[in-house]
This record gives sequence, structure tokens and C-alpha cells, in this order.
Amino acid sequence: MASTLDLTPRASARGVGSNADTIVYGYTAAGSAFERATRPDYFGWLEHVRAAAGCTRPIRLAGQLLTVDASTGRVLEQRHTDGMPDAAIYTACGNRRATVCPSCAQTYQRDAFQLLRAGLVGGKGIPETVAEHPAVFATFTAPSFGTVHSRVVKRHTCGNRRRCDCRAEPCHARRDVGVCAHGRPAVCWARHEAGDAVLGRPLCLDCYDHDHQVVWNIFSGELWHRTKQAAERYLAKLARRRGVPCVELVTASGKTRKVAPVRLSPGKVAELQARGAVHFHAIARLDGVDPTDPDAIVPPPAGFTVDDLVDALRHAAEQIAFDSPAHPDRPEGWLIAWGEQVDLEPIATDDTGEVTDGMVAAYLAKYATKSTEATGHTSTRLTADSIGDYADPDGDHTARLIDACWRIGRPTATPVPFSERPREPRPRPGFVDRWECPDCGTHTRYAACPTCTAARQAALDTQPASAPTASPYARLRRWAHMLGYGRHFLTKGRRYSITFQLLRDTRIAYRRHEDQAHEQTATGGPPIDQIAEETTLIVGTLTFAGVGWHTTGDALLANTAAALARERRTTGREELAHELAITPAAAAPAAA
Repeated sequence: MASTLDLTPRASARGVGSNADTIVYGYTAAGSAFERATRPDYFGWLEHVRAAAGCTRPIRLAGQLLTVDASTGRVLEQRHTDGMPDAAIYTACGNRRATVCPSCAQTYQRDAFQLLRAGLVGGKGIPETVAEHPAVFATFTAPSFGTVHSRVVKRHTCGNRRRCDCRAEPCHARRDVGVCAHGRPAVCWARHEAGDAVLGRPLCLDCYDHDHQVVWNIFSGELWHRTKQAAERYLAKLARRRGVPCVELVTASGKTRKVAPVRLSPGKVAELQARGAVHFHAIARLDGVDPTDPDAIVPPPAGFTVDDLVDALRHAAEQIAFDSPAHPDRPEGWLIAWGEQVDLEPIATDDTGEVTDGMVAAYLAKYATKSTEATGHTSTRLTADSIGDYADPDGDHTARLIDACWRIGRPTATPVPFSERPREPRPRPGFVDRWECPDCGTHTRYAACPTCTAARQAALDTQPASAPTASPYARLRRWAHMLGYGRHFLTKGRRYSITFQLLRDTRIAYRRHEDQAHEQTATGGPPIDQIAEETTLIVGTLTFAGVGWHTTGDALLANTAAALARERRTTGREELAHELAITPAAAAPAAA
């Protein structure tokens, strides 16, 4: 058979390529699939892998399953995965990245759409009154770290921006500057196409500030947090000027504190641009505060409009800036601030404006499944053994960004990297009289016990990067494969909307009782009228057995069936949208 399992550890990101076709014992992928389809247990295998049929790299679990009577604790049935097809249970990987697993990424994208849209129009436990709250679609970009190739269209005549074929302006048409300080051309007269690979690449790699960009990426989350706080302070001052009193809340300890009568409930998605810098697309909703129930979602006080929200976000984006902590390479730190391009558009929940709730939710959900693909780099977490394959201080744009992450993320107690220190002759270590270590009892003639020293060093190496003594730049090495950005790609405020866990639990409950569709089910449990009845529990002692399909034929059969199912769902959604005369995004199916 043609195995799809990895023979050696992979330094690159897992994806469809992991199931590449190979020929073993005369079988190709099609031959292996035919051999599987001719087995007597073929349909049983299809039903067995149904839960993970569309997954590119499913997780295999092995172990024992016990059916236990909930009332008496008696074991009613005992099953082991050895008696199941392939001697394992398949479960989907759940990866959000479309380049790694298209099926799981599509599920994540649909959940993200429902989550983000529920925060704008209500539903799924969110009151429908949120549709009347002021909301803004904001885009915050990174500053310029150097001149890069770009495509600018001043006037669009195309009907679809995703397939824009309009005539672009010259990339960088300048008459006063011919070459940069390094002797390279500082102009570009080309009119780049939409898919040009040179977009986002610096005109001069030596002029580009790669260090500043990776540091900005690692501190961009803190910049967003401070911007949100500044916008809320602006709204609080506006409320005081308008005479809106503060709201008194009773804390859990019984004390009373005063809070502003308005607050922001945001949801944001991070996007890595082609140049490798992060920018944020955010939904900012304005809410009020209920003194009796602080967690309730209520409208803001009368008089607050979407213009006030736009002014607050614009003021915060212009005012918030800070310097990163000191670093041996730059004692004054790097400036962390937003770029000049800040776009703030009001969101219309009645489908009358240019930016609607369905459009925004679909736009953000799409970027929630992307990562570093736009930069051309894909890899798993880098280590000291694999960093040499990707980092190069004299390489291309991405290689220099990874090198900057690894170099700046070194321990700051080492002001100069060991590779750059002058080599000095070291005296030959001398031996001392034989002695016994009082800690471990090791007999040695070295001045320091080799056993205890190695153990202590290993303990220091395994300390988390968030330790009080750790450098604030240590995370750059951990997230070098993400070009310095180490936060979640989709985050939201606690009160903005529902959670992914609620959507997943609802889907599990639906599938558990889909054969009882005529009955009302409760989220995460059996039907309401069966709660009082005796039930059984499934107790599993499962362990990780591996990742991937056993053969390329299995992957071909499962992934093809899942791709056809995704195509049918997409076609059905488009037909439904056509019948209802709405956009396909607004006709997205529910989480269940």
C-alpha cells in the first residue's frame, strides 16, 4: 500500500502535500482506492470515517470504549478499537488554516461567520436589539518600514474587486530620486497585476527595517489593547460633557464602583499582508451598561451615534503610541504606532448601506482561516535545528524577517550574539582533586559537578518565556514561523457575541440526535423529555495513535467524498440566496 504517514519529522506546514501519491507494491492512489472499495467492509469503513471524512490529516485514536449504566455504574458493553476498521477511531484535526485542511477550515470559517454576525444582528442567544447599536467596521494598518512594490488603482471600473483587472498606477514613479543609499533603483514604473509575486517585496532589502517590523508584530496586540482603552476613555469623557451620569455597579465583594455608561464590544481579525506586517480588521459595537446586570447587552444612552464611535476610534488611532522595552540592539526601543491608513466605515444592519453585516462577517471570517500564505512562507514552529533552513540575514525578504525574529529574540543577558563575539584563546581547563558532589553524590575531578550543572541548565531551558526574568522579546523566537505575530487571529470581547465552544456543542448535540429531528433537543444533552429517563454513558480510555490516513487510496476516497459534499452545500446555499434575492454570505447555514 502507499502510506500517507510521515517517515521523518516535517519542518514545513502539514497540508495536502502530506498525502502525495507514491507507488508501493504496484499500487497507485487510484489502485489503492479500488482495492479498498472492493473489500466486503467498505461501506462499514465509510460510515466509520464519516466524522473525519473531509479532513486532510485526521487524528487516529486507539483504546477502549465502555458503555456504562449511569444509575448503577454497571458496564453494559465493552469495545476496543482493535475490532474497528483500521483499528482506530478517526476524528477531524480541527485546523483553522485553509492551506492545511480545507474541510476543517471551512467549518471554522462558517462558525466565525455565525459568531461575528450574531454580534451585529442578534440570534443564538444574543438579543436582536443589538442591530440598533452603533457599529463600525475598522481597519488598522501597520506603519511603513520601507518602500515596497504595490498596486494602486485610483478608479475601479471592475464589477468584482476579487478579480480586479483595472489598470493600475505605476508602482513608484519618481523623478527626483534614482537610486537608494545602497545603489539600487528607488523607482518602479511597472503596473503590477493583482497576482504579481513581487507585490509586498521591498525595493531595496538593505533599506527595509526588518527588525522594526517583527518587533511591531509582536507588540501589535498590546497596541490594539491600548487603542481600545483610549477609545473607551474618549467615550467616557464625551458622556460626562453631555451630562450622562456614571453607572453604579455592585461588585462580588459587595462594594460599589462607578463605571462609564458606554463601552465597546469589539471583534477583530488579524491579517498578514504580503510584506509580512500585521493589520487588523475589527468590528466595534457601542453598548450601554445595565446597573442590575453588568453582563447584559443593552443599547447605549440616547444621543450616542455612529459618528461618536468613529471619532473615538480615529482619535485613539492617532494618539496611541509607545516605545517597546529596551533591547541591547536598540536601547531606546522601537516605536509602536499605527500607520497612516486607518479606515472606519459604519455598518448598516438593514442592508441599506455600502457596508452590511453579512458582508463584514463574511470578510472577517475569510481572513480568520489564513495565516502566512500571503508572504510565501509556511512552516511549523522553528527550532535551533531547523532555523538555518529559513533564516538568512542576506536572503530574501521573508528569510530576513525570520532571522530578525531569531536574533532579537535571543536572551538579552547576552548583549552580543556568540557568533559575533571575538574569538579569544581559552585556557585548557585543569582538573582538581577528586571530590564528591553533596547534592547528587557524583564523584568527579571537574570544578563543577557535570550532573547537577546539566540538570540545572535543562531546567532553565524549559522555563516559559513569560517568566518574570524572561526578556519581553523572547517570544519572537517562539513565533519566528509567524514572522513575530504570536496572538490569536480571531478575538472578540466577552460580551460581543457567543463562543466557538457553544457552536461546537450545538453541532455535537444536533448530530447526536439527528435521527430524532422531530423532537426538540437541548444543547449539549439528550432531548428534554428524556432527561428524567435512565441513560447510559460512553466512557473512553483513548490514546493518540497517529495522524493521517493509512493509504493514499483512503485519503482519495474520503477527501473526494467530502469535497463533493462541500460543493453540494455551496451550490445549495447559492440557490437559496438566489431564491431569496440575498447575498450568498447572508444565506450561510447555521452552526448545526
